[in-house]
Amino acid sequence: MPVPFSQGWKIGNVVFIGGQLSADEHGQVIGAGDIEVQTRNTFENITRVLADAGATWRDVVKINTFYAFEGSGAEVEDFWQRMTKVRMEFLPDPGPCGTAVRVGGFMSDGFLIEVEVIAVIADEATG
Repeated sequence: MPVPFSQGWKIGNVVFIGGQLSADEHGQVIGAGDIEVQTRNTFENITRVLADAGATWRDVVKINTFYAFEGSGAEVEDFWQRMTKVRMEFLPDPGPCGTAVRVGGFMSDGFLIEVEVIAVIADEATG
C-alpha cells in the first residue's frame, strides 16, 4: 500500500518495523472479519520486513499489538485466543516482551489488527 513512511528501519543492529496491517498492495483489507487470516497476513508481512533487514523472529525483543474488537465477555476471550494461536506460530519460546492494546479502529474500516516490532540482531561474536 503506498504510504509516506518506511515499513522499517535498520540502525546498526536494531530494526524498527512500523505498524503492519493485513492489506494488499492497494491498501484493501485481506481477510475482512477474520482475525486469524488478518493476524497471519500481518505476521507474514513482518517476517518479510525482518528478512529484508537480515533479522528473524528470534531477534524480536518487543512487540506491540493493537486489535479492534467490539464484543465483550466470552466473545473477547475467543477473539483473543484465535489471534494468539496464530501469533504463537511465529513467536519463538520464550517470546519477546509485548504489549496489547484494544482500540476503536484503524486507518480504514475492516482492519482488525496492527502490529509493530523492534528487533536487535545479535552480534555473532557475542551471540
